Amino acid sequence: MAADAHAHPGDLLALFPGAEDERRRLAVPCAASAWNEGEFTLHRELAAAAKRDAAAPYRLCFAVHPQLPRGKTGSRNAGEAGFLRPLELLAEFAAAGSLAAVGETGFDLYDEAFRKTEKIQEELFAAHLEIARACKLPVVLHVRRAMHKIFLHAGSLKELPAVVFHSWPGSPDEGFSLLRRGIPAFFSFGAALMRNHKRMIQSCAVFPLERILFETDAPWQPPRGRAFSSWADLPGILRAAAEIRKEAGVPGGEVTELEEATDKNFYSVFGVP
Repeated sequence: MAADAHAHPGDLLALFPGAEDERRRLAVPCAASAWNEGEFTLHRELAAAAKRDAAAPYRLCFAVHPQLPRGKTGSRNAGEAGFLRPLELLAEFAAAGSLAAVGETGFDLYDEAFRKTEKIQEELFAAHLEIARACKLPVVLHVRRAMHKIFLHAGSLKELPAVVFHSWPGSPDEGFSLLRRGIPAFFSFGAALMRNHKRMIQSCAVFPLERILFETDAPWQPPRGRAFSSWADLPGILRAAAEIRKEAGVPGGEVTELEEATDKNFYSVFGVP
């Protein structure tokens, strides 16, 4: 089974109590994203149980999600906005070697309510980058209508071991531009491949095989007609990507080949068990 480069196991369990049994049955390695101490503690417990039982591994990620400042626009800095403790936790987890990556961090400028928090998002992103650079950790990026913000940070991002674009939001040209700037970018694709997302399909067809990852974003990126996403969606995502690449005549046109390559990419980014 293909590795899952971005998911929220705690949120998924709240909707689907059998989620962990499903993940273990399918042997899905997962990069688990948390934004608060309780969620991170749960993910750490799941990771410990998986390691003890020789199940597919978890890789733990932590960050203040860029959507969280919404509704707190009166604050001048990240600390005043109520994010000082999460940032302290991020620094503690990173320094202790508990994290495989810092994320998901980034920018969300989807609508006016989010755009009002842009200043806070900038401060949070700078703090996350500082920790990632100091601890030599990859970052997992959430970017909605904000690719221009990412290019402004190209100098810092190119110093990181890897930069994972969760649910890749950009165009093929933007992706290749990131790579030309020396940013060690990885492009993660999810269920949108099965929903005829034009730019994502175009990107999946042309990006280098060694830069591709897959994800469920479980439970937040459901296939059409579903209430939530889960680990069982990965085969469909993988098949859709293989068909896209086969039609384009590029490596990764067979499911087995694509799964093997992207699993290798997953461990290259998040570390081996």
